[in-house]
Amino acid sequence: MRTNITKSNQFHTGSVYKRMLQGGGIALILIALFLAGVDDPNPEWPKFWMVRPLVVVPIAGAMGGVFYYFMDFMRNQGLWSKIFANLISVLAYLVAVWMGTVLGLDGTLWN
Repeated sequence: MRTNITKSNQFHTGSVYKRMLQGGGIALILIALFLAGVDDPNPEWPKFWMVRPLVVVPIAGAMGGVFYYFMDFMRNQGLWSKIFANLISVLAYLVAVWMGTVLGLDGTLWN
């Protein structure tokens, strides 16, 4: 017996790569704006001290985007599940970006 699998049976609305790019892009913009405000960096810091946070924070943001992607199954289970999934996704994204910021700025702006 053949079964037809239709698009309505699938719950993912976008690809995981799209969510990763969105999460990483938002995190990159946030950390770039934060680093643009540094006028006089400490001369004891390495020459390219900004590279580490500009790499680590977007990676953490991309992981937050992956978490958002995996919460899609809850968004299709009703209104309260959708609200809960969105709330948890935003909180997880903020924690991921915060952790990435701490790891990226460790030893420079975060002492």
